[in-house]
Amino acid sequence: MHDAIGFRSTLTGRNYTAEWYELFQLGNCTFPHLRTGISEPFWCNQGAACFYEGIDDQHWRSNGTLVLVATISGSIFNQLAQWIRDDNNTGIYYETWTVQASSDPNSSVWFDSYDCSKFVLRTYEKLLELGATFKRNIQTNYTRLFLFSGEPVYLGNASSIFGPQGNKSLASDIQKLYFPYRPHQSFKELVMSILDIYGKVVLDKTFYLYYNLEYWYLPMKPPYIKIIYEEVPLPSR
Repeated sequence: MHDAIGFRSTLTGRNYTAEWYELFQLGNCTFPHLRTGISEPFWCNQGAACFYEGIDDQHWRSNGTLVLVATISGSIFNQLAQWIRDDNNTGIYYETWTVQASSDPNSSVWFDSYDCSKFVLRTYEKLLELGATFKRNIQTNYTRLFLFSGEPVYLGNASSIFGPQGNKSLASDIQKLYFPYRPHQSFKELVMSILDIYGKVVLDKTFYLYYNLEYWYLPMKPPYIKIIYEEVPLPSR
């Protein structure tokens, strides 16, 4: 469930990897930490681009695909490097979920994910803009996590919900919804948490999404959640 871009210099033979990664692991980016005596959830949902020498060939060949998608010039690479810095300064929050109205490919997208796969797709589009030509016979797939809901309802930001003049009832509901997703649970606690999650998401049709520092109520509907291995063609002119 991870995507990255590799580069190989034909002049030096050295390899490099560019990827956009959650800084505090996927679980911490997807769900907050609840702290005793503090009503506001604590989010560790920052993401950042990483560029380093080397490609873990064994990992990618064993767990996914490592394939040549394009050949670019040094000039394009240098321009792309600057763009990656600019892109990294523009979007700093990792967002796991894509929220749609239904599983129909043409349905309304309420919230789009901002994750490693989207970084790869943005980079491909930038490379195309800079003059790169992609191979036409390569199939690229990305793993994405979907939630399905009716039209979301805006609830407010952390201050308006959890602050001194906040909505204590709503704050409590948000805490209760996130509580079953806490880490380090015993087997018994995990079973109870799964039942609790099923009750809230499926039976009560309720989920609270934290997106760009704001909270939203999602009126959930079938199929509620889905993991999709999605094919996205390489860009072309």
